[in-house]
Amino acid sequence: MSRVQRLLAAVDVERRYDLDSEEVHALRGVNLNVFPGQFIAVVGRSGSGKTSLLNIMAGLDKPSDGKVLFEEQDLAEMSEQDLTDLRRHRIGFIFQSFGLLPLLSAFENVELPLRIRGMNSGERAERTREALDIVGLWTRSRHRPYELSGGEQQRVAIARAIVIRPSLILADEPTGELDSNNAHAIFGLFKDMVIKQGISVVSATHDSTLLSMADEVKEIRDGQLLEHAEIGLRFRD
Repeated sequence: MSRVQRLLAAVDVERRYDLDSEEVHALRGVNLNVFPGQFIAVVGRSGSGKTSLLNIMAGLDKPSDGKVLFEEQDLAEMSEQDLTDLRRHRIGFIFQSFGLLPLLSAFENVELPLRIRGMNSGERAERTREALDIVGLWTRSRHRPYELSGGEQQRVAIARAIVIRPSLILADEPTGELDSNNAHAIFGLFKDMVIKQGISVVSATHDSTLLSMADEVKEIRDGQLLEHAEIGLRFRD
């Protein structure tokens, strides 16, 4: 039986910044494998390196040392156009702040990545409805963001991420602005997408109550990624 090929890998990733003549280590020798259809939660306090890791995994930032491989291709060797194409077709993003355009309806916000790709209107409409159905918001598709609750806005943001039918979703504190019920609903939605759509999800969070839904949990502490057995009990309150 052949071994499943990893989708993405961070290999000995280091990220250093110069801040006021002082060198800051945001990431220290991080190694992480993401396989198809896997839900990984990366837990850590604010400033621990979660966002730096996600940005590097997405090719939005470059490591100081080490490398990131997407389907075994080094992101550092890709052209800017290749990286843009990767983010438009293969990697979806979800952020804490939702990032919806206020003058567009939920439908138009979700449809926007397909417009940017130049997709024809019929296929755009079909894909957008499919994505909104997955997150349970088709009946609210004509509403603008200010007419939606926080949980609904985050569902629209998720629909916008999955409308491109990505292989991987990177989510940076996607429940940070939500109450506990909505936070659980969003993580439950991630779990469903992994199972039913075969999408891989890597989500950064500081909320320990959500970790049981992930297939694998990693803790990032002072820029170092710890194995599950090393995760501190303080994240299991």
